[in-house]
Amino acid sequence: MAWIGLAGLVVALGAVGCSGDGKDTSAPAVPGEVSALASSSVTVHVMWRADPDVAVFEVYRGDAKVLDVKGGRHMVDVGGLTPGTAYSFSVRARDRAGNVSPASAAVPATTLSVAQGERVPPTAPRDVRGQARGSAGATLAWEAATDDVGVSAYDIWQAGVRVHSVAGGLTTAVVSGLQPGTEYRFTVTARDAADNKSPESNAVTVVTEQGAGDGRDTAPTGLRAVPRSAEDGTYVDLSWTPPDVDGTVASYEVYLDGKFLTTVMWGVAPPPGTARYSLPLGDRPVAGHVLKIRGQLPDGKWGAFSADLPLTDPPSGGPAPAAPAPSGPGGS
Repeated sequence: MAWIGLAGLVVALGAVGCSGDGKDTSAPAVPGEVSALASSSVTVHVMWRADPDVAVFEVYRGDAKVLDVKGGRHMVDVGGLTPGTAYSFSVRARDRAGNVSPASAAVPATTLSVAQGERVPPTAPRDVRGQARGSAGATLAWEAATDDVGVSAYDIWQAGVRVHSVAGGLTTAVVSGLQPGTEYRFTVTARDAADNKSPESNAVTVVTEQGAGDGRDTAPTGLRAVPRSAEDGTYVDLSWTPPDVDGTVASYEVYLDGKFLTTVMWGVAPPPGTARYSLPLGDRPVAGHVLKIRGQLPDGKWGAFSADLPLTDPPSGGPAPAAPAPSGPGGS
């Protein structure tokens, strides 16, 4: 192997973003898709494209840094502003080694002027509807809220967390960054210029489409059911392959004929490979029913359902011995 001198080593390390001591010196990419929305007279909602490789996003008002936001988030409210005032905002990305990107292009926003004595919150948005937008997004629409002065912004919520905001003149929104084949539940609230918040709208459930051959679908696969008779009733011995996701799927819901039946969970980490569970049906008949399952993903959301599996009667003959309690999962 050819010997590389010290100077050559330093040059080589610099080419891949490392210092002579091996420290990462490459700045992360400039945050993209930065936008700013004046959502009230004293706040501006700043958003940017999410990037899981970033440790911290630094939010600037003009030349002054005003907030640090953890890398897993992609939006923040900048408060304490003056009504009816023009501002500009930009975002920088900081990685775990402390390298900071150049600033994004500055985006303008002017806070709203608030009517004197405005205290009445808007009404709740009505008739919220939603549909999947491919495997990673959802489109929502609703009937406008009303306010004694005017609605300044709509906030979209998922599992109690605000995930998006749009201007008060809009009644549609696109939520991105979702997981394939996953069920999401959204609500919408309205705000006015005085930052009064409406009650929540009705909830709408959207299931994103399965990913196209990306190996990241969230549905359990290979679901099999073997019915058997025992002294204490009928059982269906289930087996399936857990979804290929980052982390552990330790809880599953079982549905019979489209209705929730029971939850299967592990008190400790589930066994690797094929998952198994003996589902007791008591004296319930088996043939003619359809079963499906879904798992709770590491982020707490429910993944996609498995394919529907029609059930058949157990083999004829005397009852088999009762099955031992499953080692690991339990039903509830």
